[in-house]
Amino acid sequence: MSTKTLPTTEQRNPASYRIDTKSTLEILQIINEEDQKVPLAVRECLGVIAALVDDVVDSFKKGGRLFYIGAGTSGRLGVLDASECPPTFGVSPTMVQGVIAGGLSALTTAIEAAEDDPLAGVEELKRRRFTQDDVLVGITASGQAPYVIGAMSWAQSIGAKVGAISCNEDSAVFDHADHKIYVAVQAEIITGSTRLKSGTAQKLVLNMITTTAMIRIGKVYNNLMVDLLPLNAKLVDRAKRLIVEITGCSRAEAEQLYAKAKGNVRVAILVNMLGLEVEEAQSLLAKSEGSLNRALDSKGREAWKNTTPSV
Repeated sequence: MSTKTLPTTEQRNPASYRIDTKSTLEILQIINEEDQKVPLAVRECLGVIAALVDDVVDSFKKGGRLFYIGAGTSGRLGVLDASECPPTFGVSPTMVQGVIAGGLSALTTAIEAAEDDPLAGVEELKRRRFTQDDVLVGITASGQAPYVIGAMSWAQSIGAKVGAISCNEDSAVFDHADHKIYVAVQAEIITGSTRLKSGTAQKLVLNMITTTAMIRIGKVYNNLMVDLLPLNAKLVDRAKRLIVEITGCSRAEAEQLYAKAKGNVRVAILVNMLGLEVEEAQSLLAKSEGSLNRALDSKGREAWKNTTPSV
């Protein structure tokens, strides 16, 4: 098979030819130079990513969920991004879910054959009660994994929105996606090792999808994470520090606000800044789609302090 007919992810990279003869520093320089191309490739996809995020936001507002599905490195990255959403944004563990071929044991042990079953992914989505109100994003560097393709095809057949992230322009997953995110990172440093540039590109895109969607549904105030789940002492302290930073109140007042709002940072902030009761703050937050800025704006700028940081 000629190089031209090989998938991009399987082609040889001239920049790393004879890399096994290089010094440690030279190898690192080659890797670093190739890695710098990744965010530039992602930048070319921003329009498509934005359209996918809009569908994810619409899904969340309807009570829907976001699912990532992949195999190998791609599957692990999906599970990683999903697992970080609850502690970061205070959402339910079911709101963003990662599905990996071979199940949870595939996170630490390679189960290569698992990606060859096109029905297994469908069955896993059915087990998780996937519906047309949910969004599915297939992640696969080469774009050929039957496990992912089968699940995507089924999701489209029931009317769900489907996205695909691949680093191969001729990816088969694009035939089953409403949003086709082709990240042109080109050939890997080590031929076929898609845990490198392809994996980095996928992680960047996944970061964008969940972070932007969470911002859009009010989980962030300015650039602060204000809807975290205070599950341990560190996060409880962070929550109280947020109340102090945003409202300008004392630490003692923040302690009282935190207790009054039962750990809900956004509610505590509205109680302080607008002089509301907890129930009133909860109602206003709901009407404002969870956004603190919208809630504060709805009462008029003169009603609250300007908390823009002087930096």
